[in-house]
Amino acid sequence: MTGLAYWLPVIWSVILAAAIMIYVVLDGFDLGIGMLFAIERDTGRRDVMVNTIAPVWDGNETWMVLGGAVLYGVYPGAYATLLPALYLPLVLMLLALIFRGVAFEFRVLTRPSPRAGLWDVAFMVGSGVAAFCQGAILAGVIQGVATTDGAFAGGPLDWLTPFSVLCGVSVMCGYALLGACWLVWRTDDVLEARCRRIAARLAIGLFVAIVAVSLWTPALHAPYLRRWTLWPNIVFVAPVPVLVVVLGVLFHQGLRRQHALTPFLCALGWFVLSLTGLGITIWPYAVPPTLTLWDVSSPPSSQLFQLVGTAILLPIILTYTVYSYRVFRGKVTAADAYH
Repeated sequence: MTGLAYWLPVIWSVILAAAIMIYVVLDGFDLGIGMLFAIERDTGRRDVMVNTIAPVWDGNETWMVLGGAVLYGVYPGAYATLLPALYLPLVLMLLALIFRGVAFEFRVLTRPSPRAGLWDVAFMVGSGVAAFCQGAILAGVIQGVATTDGAFAGGPLDWLTPFSVLCGVSVMCGYALLGACWLVWRTDDVLEARCRRIAARLAIGLFVAIVAVSLWTPALHAPYLRRWTLWPNIVFVAPVPVLVVVLGVLFHQGLRRQHALTPFLCALGWFVLSLTGLGITIWPYAVPPTLTLWDVSSPPSSQLFQLVGTAILLPIILTYTVYSYRVFRGKVTAADAYH
């Protein structure tokens, strides 16, 4: 296989990976803030937490839509195979995201009624369920999907395994860490100090989770194990775990020295490295352990047509995303209200 038929699926895999990574980076911390409602009971501080993400949270999910569109348009074989295998966690995730969005608005509109507290609980639960489902979906892809002649041949609960539960809990812990570090950066006084303490504990949990998932994943399929242990592969993949440890040291120093931004950047770095490790592990499979990118791709002419449209739209999306974060930069206090 040569020319466009080979390289277009590779290019699209980079675009899809970038969309997933940007989504995790941007939407992860606001899902984490929702989960942190469980340990922050003060209404005023909860309002400040929400106000840090109010101008940008709904735009973050643009990247999830882009990822889904790429999967549907460029890898229809993967779309048709993975969706039946992951219907339950996908539907539950979407319902949780909808529930969270409704709660986000109604917690303000129902104030000072007692029902506002119920919407806080809904915001927290929706965020937690969505985060868990995202980890379970990711695990469902990593551990593989049963196929016959390129079609899903398993059961509706094949995705639910101890490995998927571990990944779901790991993502919840990671998103909560992102949320805590975001609040360290964007808030001050009591809330900032409290989030520093919470971030220190969550970082330990996430580091343990990364180690556990990293040791478990190569045992799932022989190609995964060979990718990480055989020579000369090990030379190219070794920097990933080394950088995870380095970021852990920088994270600890950033918290100890009262840095505002360093902990958040280190937490983002852990996610980037984790997703990089995932890409290294499953490449070149779109539906592990049987279907490659080229097995499930649409015709090159279709991919090329979509690539032209994406080349136009992607800079626009990136521009308004960067602009919105720039406009609403800086510390948020109790005086900043969201209506």
